[in-house]
Amino acid sequence: MSVARIAHEAGRARRQEVPRSVLGALAPRPEGVDPVVRLREDTTERIPELAALRFARMRQSPLAFLRGAALLMADDLASAPSSGLRVQAAGDAHVKNFGIFASPERRLVFDVTDFDETAPAPFEFDVKRLVTSLAVVAHDNGASADASEAMVRRTVREYVRAMERFAGWGRLEVWYATLDVADAFAELGGFFTDAARRDIADLIGGVSVKSTRRRYADLVDESASGPLLGSDPPRVTRLDDLAPSAPWRRETAEAVLRGYRSTLVSDRCALLDQFELLDVAALVVGVGSVGTEGYAVLLAGRDESDLFALQIKEARRSVLAPADDSDPGARVVAGQRLMQATPDAFLGWQRASTPRGPRSFYVRQLYDRKASVDVERLSPDQLSTYGRACAWVLARAHARSGNAAAITGYLGHGGSFVDALTAFAAAYRDRTVADHAALVAAAAAGRVPVLGGPGS
Repeated sequence: MSVARIAHEAGRARRQEVPRSVLGALAPRPEGVDPVVRLREDTTERIPELAALRFARMRQSPLAFLRGAALLMADDLASAPSSGLRVQAAGDAHVKNFGIFASPERRLVFDVTDFDETAPAPFEFDVKRLVTSLAVVAHDNGASADASEAMVRRTVREYVRAMERFAGWGRLEVWYATLDVADAFAELGGFFTDAARRDIADLIGGVSVKSTRRRYADLVDESASGPLLGSDPPRVTRLDDLAPSAPWRRETAEAVLRGYRSTLVSDRCALLDQFELLDVAALVVGVGSVGTEGYAVLLAGRDESDLFALQIKEARRSVLAPADDSDPGARVVAGQRLMQATPDAFLGWQRASTPRGPRSFYVRQLYDRKASVDVERLSPDQLSTYGRACAWVLARAHARSGNAAAITGYLGHGGSFVDALTAFAAAYRDRTVADHAALVAAAAAGRVPVLGGPGS
């Protein structure tokens, strides 16, 4: 019997221990657990000056709340029944963490884009976060309950079908599979109908992707001494504009850049050495990442018209593995390299001393033709199509861990799994809406700060 067949049968046997239907259960929280208090606890190791900004962003909508509350969902998933079939999980696979970027070969690809929480975990954790985020977007967009349920079902079915397909592929075929925007996702073959493939190509391929040069034009100001990073608080703030007590330091960024070279392959080191550091600024992006230390770094190559930017981002322990004592930056980089078909050529990591003590950081390109889909503006049909594309790349990312046959054995034809995750998505959507309302009330009552930026 082949290795794949043995794994498939082991996955099938797993159904007897953990029926697929139990994955739809939403475990009750322990008595007395207050989601707002739990979120405040999560700010203790973050930069205090950014707490108010984080809560302000989370207050904007249930989707924004979900994005910033990965810890809450990780707690809830850990207390619920689990398949036990582990993969390298993204850990935060909501719909806003998929997007378009340029591969090292300069093709535009669609993939998972955020790996701050990546860690080994049961495969369904990522699927649950994806479909819950779809249900929350549908709620925020005013879609009907029937439309929301239909798009979740299609997304879960796509994951099941994709995983079954990857289980039948050779290891290298899976490893090199990408969702290529330029050739309208030809890798999907007959997986989608021609009409669905056209819809996906129109939806994702039609996103406005600014060139790196245009992105830098938005980021850079010309000064008498040459190009410098502009200031656009709270997103980008010049270090000179920060309060003396703020933790951002140019020397921290410089130390990371010096040390992180050792985590790159030799040709990337040679290329990086051809650039000169021009400027460093504090960078605050996203929702869940707010409160971590981050930098934008501007470099110049041949001359000051040949600009290149890197992002330095603090890495923390994953919410999926809070007891993991490995280096957080190394974890993020290893997880991204395993899950992404075309990881950033300049992705690396390094530890450095900061005013807050030793911290781990990872480094990647700040802009490389990146773009995301504005899911809040999609119709139910468009959102359903987008969810299927996300499910395909998520299944591919999971299959790269080498466990596709066991997962397919467990999923079977997928009906029970589809039903279970559809029920879970609806239940967790309702919990998210309630948690968001609790945060809004807490902010109104002054229990959480909601204002400010890095320089305030």
